[in-house]
Amino acid sequence: MSLSPTGTETPSTSENGWQNGLTVPTHIAIIMDGNGRWAKRRGLPRIEGHRSGTRNVRRVLEALELYGVSYVTLFAFSTENWSRPTDEVRGLMALLQDTVEREAPTLMEKNVRLRCIGRMDRLPKQLRDVMRETLDMTQKNTGLTLSVALDYGGRDEIVQAVKQIVDDEVAAEDVSAELLQQYLYTRDLPDPDLIIRTAGEQRLSNFLIWQSIYSEYHFSPVDWPDFDEDALEVAIQDFSLRKRRFGRVAADL
Repeated sequence: MSLSPTGTETPSTSENGWQNGLTVPTHIAIIMDGNGRWAKRRGLPRIEGHRSGTRNVRRVLEALELYGVSYVTLFAFSTENWSRPTDEVRGLMALLQDTVEREAPTLMEKNVRLRCIGRMDRLPKQLRDVMRETLDMTQKNTGLTLSVALDYGGRDEIVQAVKQIVDDEVAAEDVSAELLQQYLYTRDLPDPDLIIRTAGEQRLSNFLIWQSIYSEYHFSPVDWPDFDEDALEVAIQDFSLRKRRFGRVAADL
């Protein structure tokens, strides 16, 4: 085993024969885009694209575990997604509930800790209950930390944090970036090193806007249901080529 510059252990080669020498991100966040377009090209209802995309999560997580990634955050449903057609939203909520229920035993078996970031109070009660039960079940797991962003928006996250700071009657002179960080959904997570967006779009879509100030981005042309081990390897290879300066000049590194 060797240590990457991020402090993550990386095997000389994985079981799939991935080459060593890659700088493996500690935290990868993924905007899982392209489910609807994937379905449309196949003449299928949009919900079938979401169903296929949901099945793909396990494949990608298994590959990330082989790389030794410690934290994964998946953008599953945004604050803006409520504006989609009612039938699609209802189908997504049911699909999310079914997926969490089905995958809970696997999360325990693989020692994965599940987290949820976002407005859980606005989710359907049955989904909330299933999420809370699974969060409680996995909270002591010590392997990969999987955060699912549900009813999440970066601006809303900051607004909710500011409201809580006001409610706590924090004096203005005590407000700082470090303090605000402690009021975010992600307060116990490291900032993402790499953010991957699938399906060719090149924008953040209100995802982790506070946390991503020094994140590297990889925009994959592959729709999420087809985003496989090879596409992931391309993203991590791309990340390995980046020179991360964090505001410093190269000579200081």
